[in-house]
Amino acid sequence: MTDVPTVTLNNGVEIPQLGFGVFQIKPDDARDTVLSALEVGYRHIDTAQMYRNEKQVGEAVRDSGIDRSEIFVTSKLNNGVHTAEETLEAFETSLDTLGFDYLDLFLVHWPMPETRNYVEVWRAFEDIYRSGRARAIGVSNFTEHHLRRLHTETTVVPAVNQVELHPYLAQDALRAFDSEHGIATEAWSPIGQGTVLGDPVLVRVASEHDRTPAQVVLRWHLQRGDIVFPKSVTRARIEENFALFDFELSAEDMAAVSALDKGGRIGPHPEDVN
Repeated sequence: MTDVPTVTLNNGVEIPQLGFGVFQIKPDDARDTVLSALEVGYRHIDTAQMYRNEKQVGEAVRDSGIDRSEIFVTSKLNNGVHTAEETLEAFETSLDTLGFDYLDLFLVHWPMPETRNYVEVWRAFEDIYRSGRARAIGVSNFTEHHLRRLHTETTVVPAVNQVELHPYLAQDALRAFDSEHGIATEAWSPIGQGTVLGDPVLVRVASEHDRTPAQVVLRWHLQRGDIVFPKSVTRARIEENFALFDFELSAEDMAAVSALDKGGRIGPHPEDVN
């Protein structure tokens, strides 16, 4: 089995840099799909309360025969949760749904700055972290502005910031801010939901390495230090997305892919989700 590199979070917890995402995987398909990913070698699964497949993720982890301690599982807080009390209740619901005693990482899914006091929610996250029931806590879709407010008004620095990130939205400034403050950056939509894959630059680099454009993009993420978790329901694609550790992009390749950045979002801006 290929050894996936790990990233050490700011509290010493290690997270596999390559994981498997289950966004938009139907509950009926999620158990078998996650089992396939675990068979291929993935040991990092990223789910969320809003995905409605936590139960099946938990079943796959148990049915895999792999010790729970060897699989890093992330979930995220539903946007309908607005208070500290609701946050604590929602976390317990996630544990019950997954059938776990703890989570490896729990994230605030969106800041929702106009309708949610995300600082109050984060303080509840701090309580969860101190209880030991989440090995690490973090945020998703937070901008520099949101992170600065957490830094000013709370105690625990987020371990992770999970954001939209792909060659057309490289997020260099936010990644630099995260790094400066000891926050690891995770990439959701790492291949831009497929929109980047026909780009002539990626097609050329892929041809030169005898790889697919998707593999080139995922390798670009890994060499930049991003934590990434592509998703697929197809076994062949699950295997393809894992085959990233026997080739390397040159400095010129990396620069060519990075130059594709145009600030183009596929998802909404975090300030607009309320």
